[in-house]
This record gives sequence, C-alpha cells and structure tokens, in this order.
Amino acid sequence: MSNIEYPTEIITLPSGGKCYPPDNPLASGTIEIKYMTAKEEEILTSQNLIRKGVVLDKLFESIVVDPKVNLNDIILGDKNAIMLATRVLGYGADYIIENQNEEGEQEKLTVDLTKIQIKEVDESKLSIDNKYTFVTPNGKNTIVFKLLTHGDEQSIDAEVKALTRLNKQGTSPELTTRYRHMILSVDGKEDVKDITSFIKNQFRTLDTKAFRKHLKEFQPDVVMEYEYINSLTGNSEVRPIPMGVGFFWPTD
Repeated sequence: MSNIEYPTEIITLPSGGKCYPPDNPLASGTIEIKYMTAKEEEILTSQNLIRKGVVLDKLFESIVVDPKVNLNDIILGDKNAIMLATRVLGYGADYIIENQNEEGEQEKLTVDLTKIQIKEVDESKLSIDNKYTFVTPNGKNTIVFKLLTHGDEQSIDAEVKALTRLNKQGTSPELTTRYRHMILSVDGKEDVKDITSFIKNQFRTLDTKAFRKHLKEFQPDVVMEYEYINSLTGNSEVRPIPMGVGFFWPTD
C-alpha cells in the first residue's frame, strides 16, 4: 500500500507483466488502483462524458495510482482485470443480470464477481515487445501482430465512429479496423496500405477464424463467465457475463 491519502489495492495482472519491457512499471505483474470515491461517482454520472462515450475511459484514468504507468500501454486483458476489480471494490461482488431460462423467460440472477478467475495462459508464449507471429493455415501468410492496448482501443473507437458516419452501406468497419491496428506486418510487408489490402482482399474467413482462435488461446484476460444450472436437464452450463449498464451503474 502506498502512503497516500486514499485507500488503494494491489491488483494482479492476467499477463503477469510478461507483455511489457523491464523498464515499464507494469512489468511487475501488478498495478495499484484506488477505491472509487465520490470523485469517481461524479465521473460515472457525468452526462457529458456519457454522451461522448468516454465515461469508462475517464474512470480508468482516475483509478490508476502510479503516474509512471502509461495507460495506453496496458493490454486489454489487463485492463479488463483492472475494471473488474474497480467495480468489486466500488460496489461489491454482487452483479444482478438478466438471464433467459429454458422456457424463454427472463429471470434475474446474482453473479458473484469475486469468483471470476484469471484466464490460464502459457506465459512462456508472451513477449515483452508485444510482438507475435502467426502463419495462416490456408493462405500460408506470415502475420506479425500485437495484443491490442487501451491506447489502440481508443484509436479504434474513434476511427470506427468516423468511418461509420461516412459509410452509406450500413455495415460496421470495426472488425477490419481492429485487424489493421493489430497486424504489424504481412509476409514482411509493414506498409499500412499493404496490410489493409491483405485484410480486405486476401485474409480468408477460414484464416481469420484460425487467427481468432489462436488469440483466444494465449491472450491474457479474465474469464467473464458464470455457471448456470439448466432446470430441465440439471446440467451445468457456462454462459458469458453480459456487461450491461448495471455493471458500473447498479440500481440497488
């Protein structure tokens, strides 16, 4: 705990710090965050920030204690763990969700957020320079890519909003934009035009599926799932935890 005027907590990062260079404070594998106070509640209730769609980003900026931490460097899996811990410390472990039962009816369930586990990954596959290689199984293209960070996410959101306004076809460019920010080179070519052309014209759907599966296997994160007992079969099912408005704005 640091000698500052507000209570803080040390959070373990899913990456274990293995995605950051040694001189980065995140390389310790932990991060210190402050408990939410009236200051953070003011951020969460700011209609201006809500309208701009940046309210959770501002909350994220407010709760990280160490000024030497560059928030833009934090990979998304680590950010998810920080936001989860912030929610638990601020509003408690209980999260009420709407669950659809076997009869198709909506029912309210309470999920214990403290039971969410850090995803098990092979840390030996993580790189301090955040660069990884994947060979597509069908096109046989060598892709060098990075795990997306908080800074990438902000840039992607801004670009998607701008492109959506210009796109008259009604489709969202989010997936291709994410690939463009993630992929650093294709077959040795690092030019953005070459990467964009590959994504739009050569990145086969069988290969994109394999790429996403590869990411899911080794990308550090928290497992946002809950266990549900099927009333008809009695079997246990695993379902994703919906990140609705009640996550940071609980009604009770």
